[in-house]
Amino acid sequence: MRILQLIDSLEAGGAERMALNYANALADTIGFSALVATRKEGALLGQIDAKVTYLFLNKKRKLDVGALWRLRSFVLQYSITHVHAHSSSFFIAFLLKLTLPSLKIIWHYHYGNYKGIAKKRFFTFKSIIPFFNGVISVNLNLKRWIETELKSKNVIYLPNFISPSKEENITNLLGYEGKRIVSLANLRPDKNHFLLLQVATMLKNSHPDWTFHLVGKDFEDDYSKEIKSKIKELEVENQVFLYGSRTDIPFILSQSTLGILTSVSEGLPVALLEYGMHELAVIVTEVGELPNIISNEVNGCLIKSNDPVSFYKALVALISDSSRRKSMARALNQTITEGYSSKNVLEKYRHWLENL
Repeated sequence: MRILQLIDSLEAGGAERMALNYANALADTIGFSALVATRKEGALLGQIDAKVTYLFLNKKRKLDVGALWRLRSFVLQYSITHVHAHSSSFFIAFLLKLTLPSLKIIWHYHYGNYKGIAKKRFFTFKSIIPFFNGVISVNLNLKRWIETELKSKNVIYLPNFISPSKEENITNLLGYEGKRIVSLANLRPDKNHFLLLQVATMLKNSHPDWTFHLVGKDFEDDYSKEIKSKIKELEVENQVFLYGSRTDIPFILSQSTLGILTSVSEGLPVALLEYGMHELAVIVTEVGELPNIISNEVNGCLIKSNDPVSFYKALVALISDSSRRKSMARALNQTITEGYSSKNVLEKYRHWLENL
């Protein structure tokens, strides 16, 4: 098999990291692995393995005939057999299929908030899904939705995984060593940073030395402006720090004490896998695939979404008990190492592709 990973950008988001992870991991196991960014490059560009063949399309609009033909030429030049389209890159993959009917295309749906899809977008999904040879979902609820609502028959659930990244020591976190709480999440509404700010306000009064470190893409939109305004309004400028998109995640996590996710919806967040690999105790909301990974009070704390009081209490309990933190961190590391390794996922992935 000669497989191309297709993604809209190389910004440091979850879907983008997974496209990169698949491309890099497959470069060592199949004859040819490629990665194509359609609209924009970004921070992950420097993480592409030397064995991966890379192309930037510089697509300017939804229907960009020039970009489509450049992609088609690339596929033919390298005799690519499968195109793995991540998230919103599904549309150009669909157009490519119309020009190369024998090409196998699959769609990787990364987002957990399928219930909030607009009618127009749902109609688009349902109209073009028959052209895809298969669909990958990032949690079991999403798999069932794709099968029942989009009527796709060849759907597989594959958990996300992480691959080793290049070592970089760039970002020095503010705050005190041993008292840092990290949140790896792009500034998007589904990540619900306002819950985090509510908790930060409560923690400021009881544990003022503990700080929150928000690492993720800042889209500089209304949501981002509202977060920054709220930080000032709540007077937590010395407790909550924004870093934007970063590539040295392992170094950032090595400086952190706790990992959190405050989302209202999720697929299977790569952030959780990274927390586990770096042995951080975690507190996360009960959404998406998270309840199937986290056993409450065993390998992490699982909190109902939008419940700041319970989130705060769980945080204080872990802050106050370092041995419990370490025990949970070790348990999560074991969960992630055993169940979410690239080797296990890629074996299922390749077997599924071979039977398309």
